[in-house]
Amino acid sequence: MTEFAKVNIYNQIGANKWKSFAFIFGFIIFVLFLGWLLGTAFNDAYSILLIAAAFALCSSVGSYYFSDKLVLGISGAKEIVKSDNPDLYNLVDNLCIGAGLPPPKIYIIEDSAPNAFATGRDPRHAVVAVTTGLLQKLDKPELEGVIAHELSHIGNYDIRLMTIVAVLAGTVVMMSDLFLRWSWWGGGREREEKEGNQLQLIIFIVAIILVMLSPIIAQLIKMAISRKREFMADANGALITRYPEGLARALEKISADKEPLEVANKATAHLYIINPLKEHEGTARGWFAGLFMTHPPVEERIKALRAM
Repeated sequence: MTEFAKVNIYNQIGANKWKSFAFIFGFIIFVLFLGWLLGTAFNDAYSILLIAAAFALCSSVGSYYFSDKLVLGISGAKEIVKSDNPDLYNLVDNLCIGAGLPPPKIYIIEDSAPNAFATGRDPRHAVVAVTTGLLQKLDKPELEGVIAHELSHIGNYDIRLMTIVAVLAGTVVMMSDLFLRWSWWGGGREREEKEGNQLQLIIFIVAIILVMLSPIIAQLIKMAISRKREFMADANGALITRYPEGLARALEKISADKEPLEVANKATAHLYIINPLKEHEGTARGWFAGLFMTHPPVEERIKALRAM
């Protein structure tokens, strides 16, 4: 890899870090603004909003510690030991040395569709899961690219980041739901009082509109952060292997494979290196449709890798 290519990789990593930070900062500001607006619309609603935030926080903390086991169970992944596949173990160990990470546990999914994902709350409690199809259909440089990508997710603490984002998104959904219930069923007296206060009534109307849109806004921000983390993991993975072409070819092969991953669903699809729900591929085109994607378009990822 040339020095110019290395500079491009570092530039891309730096740019994606700042973009992710900007999205997270904006997300926090949005949640705080929503809380302030709802509290202003209903002077006695702060306690309810705090309950919603606490509920979202508790559920997200629980998922933070146990979501990896849930995902592995849903995916039908089985842990292997070194004697089961010494070549794969050696490949992962060598990449971990280059990445400066402790070796993760390795799981295998018995499915001929090529794909992989990483999970775990931190590098010392991490898991890399690959399908049998990935091991069968990729050559060694391509497999190294995929594993390096997943190790980058671990090293970048993407699981922790997305848990924080899930806390924020869950808080928004809970706040919105409780506010709507309170406004229609428990807020009759408050609405009558607001009729004589034009400013308060305007704030109430704005709050209702924002509450109805806020779950969608929260999901869009969450997806945008996920897309930026995929770009960063691609760049970091190329930095680990010093061979961007390996990951680029792997993405081509995985995306071209028409067999859907049987164990995948909408709840776990965002974890995989490429969306495993093949029926959804090719349906999202254009700027607006792209907002609802958890992964960047494969063509853009490959183009970025080959520009390094």
